[in-house]
Amino acid sequence: MDGDTNGDGIRDATALRGHMGPVSRLAEGKVQARLDRHARAFIALSPFLVVATADAEGRADASPRGDAPGFVQVIDDATLLIPDRRGNNRADSFGNLLAAPGIGLIFLVPGLTETLRVNGTARLTTDPALLTPLAAQGKVPTTGLVVTVREAFFHCGKAVMRARLWDPTAQVPRESFPSLGRVLAEQTGAIGVAEAEQLMEESYKTRLY
Repeated sequence: MDGDTNGDGIRDATALRGHMGPVSRLAEGKVQARLDRHARAFIALSPFLVVATADAEGRADASPRGDAPGFVQVIDDATLLIPDRRGNNRADSFGNLLAAPGIGLIFLVPGLTETLRVNGTARLTTDPALLTPLAAQGKVPTTGLVVTVREAFFHCGKAVMRARLWDPTAQVPRESFPSLGRVLAEQTGAIGVAEAEQLMEESYKTRLY
């Protein structure tokens, strides 16, 4: 049934603001056009972020990135460099950025409930001069993302607190969910479960970098 029939449709910015209510002065004023010292310090502590992109048709994608704390380099107060570590070569984010350069990032720091959101545009780079300093485990990334910052702001910790993300007692036992090898084998039917699990184990051990 169409949402407007029930009178509950939100179709424009005015209706949205009326539904959500006013923005607090702190929330409205916290957006920075550059990376200040607090944002830089947070990025230096962060070993994990989520990269959000969309293609030219607006089909969205979110992809995790992780490495040692501070693996994302702050080039200056308006530029970040994200190295691309070894993965499955789908390159979903890269393909999207070739069509539409907009990007959204969320940085997380284990133990801290707050997160840092960065929005802007990004381009791919294969420049060895930029990428060589970001080598890890002796491996120089062959590709990276140069992000031009449009806005950066901290997000309160309510979501992380509700999720108990850093609470050890909230961790799910590994055996409560099947291995990725089993999941992929059953979803694709391409190979057997044992072979898929062996391939995944080998990938984690030998192709992390």
